[in-house]
Amino acid sequence: MELKTRIWMTGALEWYGYVGDQEMFLGQRSFPSPLEEGDEWTTEIGDMFKVIDGEIRLVGKTEPPRKFW
Repeated sequence: MELKTRIWMTGALEWYGYVGDQEMFLGQRSFPSPLEEGDEWTTEIGDMFKVIDGEIRLVGKTEPPRKFW
């Protein structure tokens, strides 16, 4: 699959990308790699993403997942 969204990883192992015209945080450990059509994930801040037609799209927001130590 050819990914149409421009993405990159920072030195802190955080993934970012351009979703539409906006630079967005895509996640750390929640980011699926390698990406495939139909992959879905929720970031640590509650943004929900899905790969549709080779593009990463923001599909909603939710309450951030709880972390249990």
